[in-house]
Amino acid sequence: MTQTKYRPHQTTLERVMGTLMGLPKFILRLPFQTPMSRRLILLSYMGRKTGKPYTIPVSYVEQGDALLIPGGGTWKANLENRRAVHIRFRGKELSAIPEIIRDPDEVEELVSFMMAANPAVSRFIGVPKRPDGHPDREKLEQAVHGGFALVRLHFNTKQPTKEEDNVHNT
Repeated sequence: MTQTKYRPHQTTLERVMGTLMGLPKFILRLPFQTPMSRRLILLSYMGRKTGKPYTIPVSYVEQGDALLIPGGGTWKANLENRRAVHIRFRGKELSAIPEIIRDPDEVEELVSFMMAANPAVSRFIGVPKRPDGHPDREKLEQAVHGGFALVRLHFNTKQPTKEEDNVHNT
């Protein structure tokens, strides 16, 4: 029989980490542009299974009238239905429609674009740059087959629905 460890109180490290994780959210919620908002946005969406609202800081690169976001982890599965999400972009509240990009050729092209705009992107996604500045194709394909994708957020010009507004107000 496996015993689970009972932890009635948070450890000091857990309290400190929880506080530190809230700092970017606090800064990104400010009603004006900050140095942090040049590379990060707050993305608010509803959980696909629970319906619970989530707000997370994510890095981005601008591409015309859209934003490109590296999508590691499982959170991007909540964006599959292409329902509007809310973002806090440079001090402004906006609505956007997510598009998940998994095609390896398109991902390679867009990751190259992102790496040129923000060299730190290769560290975020764990795919090294080749000497020509493009991502290592083999490593990128492995990442895509392992679940990596890009999220392109298209700014939404229509008004959000009441349900979408509830995500925004959390």
